[in-house]
Amino acid sequence: MTARVYVSPKKTVLDPQGQTIRAALQGRGYASVGNVRQGKVFEVEVSGDPAQARKDLEEIARTILANPVIEEYRVEWPEN
Repeated sequence: MTARVYVSPKKTVLDPQGQTIRAALQGRGYASVGNVRQGKVFEVEVSGDPAQARKDLEEIARTILANPVIEEYRVEWPEN
């Protein structure tokens, strides 16, 4: 099974990369672009018991892939 973990700065945390991207897009004429938030995507392949894999990946995302102080995350399990 393959899952995707999306990690991004919390809404209350300044995102300088997102601001730079927004400024660059607006500078290239994309005036309709408002706020931009930059994040990371992890594709993680797991095997074994599906219930345990989901539990393990949730813990991995919370404790290793994301910094819970400044980032939020979500785990998605696309149909394989």
